[in-house]
Amino acid sequence: MQMTLSALFEGIPVHSPLPSLETSHITSDTRQVAPGSIFFCLRGFTADGHDFAEKALSLGAAAVVCERDLGLAEKQILVDDTHEAYALCCANLFGNPQRRLTLVGVTGTNGKTTVTHLIRDVLQGLGHKTGLIGTIETDLGDIFFPAKYTTPDPLSFYSILSQMADAGCQYVVMEVSSHGLDQKRVAGCRFAVGVFTNLTQDHLDYHQTMEAYFQAKKRLFSLCDQGVVNLDDSYGRRLLSEAPCPLKSFSTSLDEADYTAKSVELRADGSAFAFVGCGMIARVKFPVPGEFSVSNAMAAISACLALGCDLQKTVSILSASPGVPGRFEVLKTDTPYTVIRDYAHTPDAIEKILQALRAVTDGRIMILFGCAGNRDRKKRAQMTDIAAKLADFVVLTSDNPRSEDPLQIIEDAKPGLLQHQTPYRIIPDRYEAIRWALGHCQEGDTLLLAGKGHEDYQVLAHGTIHFDEREVVAELLARGIPEKTEDEQGGTDETLRNRRSSRR
Repeated sequence: MQMTLSALFEGIPVHSPLPSLETSHITSDTRQVAPGSIFFCLRGFTADGHDFAEKALSLGAAAVVCERDLGLAEKQILVDDTHEAYALCCANLFGNPQRRLTLVGVTGTNGKTTVTHLIRDVLQGLGHKTGLIGTIETDLGDIFFPAKYTTPDPLSFYSILSQMADAGCQYVVMEVSSHGLDQKRVAGCRFAVGVFTNLTQDHLDYHQTMEAYFQAKKRLFSLCDQGVVNLDDSYGRRLLSEAPCPLKSFSTSLDEADYTAKSVELRADGSAFAFVGCGMIARVKFPVPGEFSVSNAMAAISACLALGCDLQKTVSILSASPGVPGRFEVLKTDTPYTVIRDYAHTPDAIEKILQALRAVTDGRIMILFGCAGNRDRKKRAQMTDIAAKLADFVVLTSDNPRSEDPLQIIEDAKPGLLQHQTPYRIIPDRYEAIRWALGHCQEGDTLLLAGKGHEDYQVLAHGTIHFDEREVVAELLARGIPEKTEDEQGGTDETLRNRRSSRR
């Protein structure tokens, strides 16, 4: 669809004359430039789009959008912020579909995927066609496809919203990442409700400091009519006094919260608690164990109440929720031990899931995980420190090493292991690491495959390969596991048995 530049830039302050032309294509990637395109010069983490303005024009772009004078006369369009202008132009290009939808945004380090799925399940259960945008998938209400980014780039994002609105969706529940907020990918959106789950160390390769990370997350609430925040988290408590929109708080234990979980029961088959607050009470049964699961359920219920949902109906639907792929997912194994896969890839997430497993595991806990390449190096030793402190055995392997040397990633992580006497084994090849771990599980044990969760791929230096841990476990068990051997770094199975006894 052709659009004049005056219509494309409607509502956006422009500091140079707009060329009198029409376009149907805008982009921030020179590889996508076509004759007549409008190219947006975005400042990135490793490159600045302003440096590619002339290349874009040579490829046929009709004009470039920039934040500074590039000396390109009538071929340049000057704006204050190209990131914001790009998102707003994408919204205009697709007819501002966000205005036809009720948006719910969830942000935080951990729990975003679970909370968005739970809110979506409730809204769907109440008869509202609901779209979902997040880490695992994009759901148009009845059509699913895998997600590339937690929060898509603006062109993809507004295209998706347009499809959702055209498909008859009333609501869209989405994960809003700190990267997406910092890069203003959702500029132009107004969220009916924003949700803050927690903030722990992650993405410091990008944000550099926890303060910058928090400020990025806080931006969501400048785009919200109202919000709900986790009072159990220190940054959540800070957000209560700093957010520019009205907020309600939830907690798994604090009476001063607007909504509090009471009479909490943590069991092997899930958790149960009373949701209490604002003159309401309801008994909740949630099919995922652990205190963090109670917190996720509290967040989802609080958000649904903010949307005007009935509490008893919300709780009833939530209790029947099937759970989220790759989030505390028990794999079908037909073995006397339990295998769980989970996306936990931060120190805090690993700590919480190991604590939850300790309460429901009769035998030993073995954790298998790696640290991601080209990501925050500071958290690597912290992850192994927590794993060695809370598990009975650690198998250190690879996650998505990307362009980094897997062995160097492991070296960065090892200091955390060495602070404890916990037996461990290092196997860089994740497939072989899983094979070894399965071969050393005993009756009553729990094997936690952490870090990849729902992912069905592994990103290596030479490219991306298919790697689905459900398939890997099923294949290895079907082939049969070889006899146990002595551990190279941590003793024999007798050591493991002693370790289990010392934890009780």
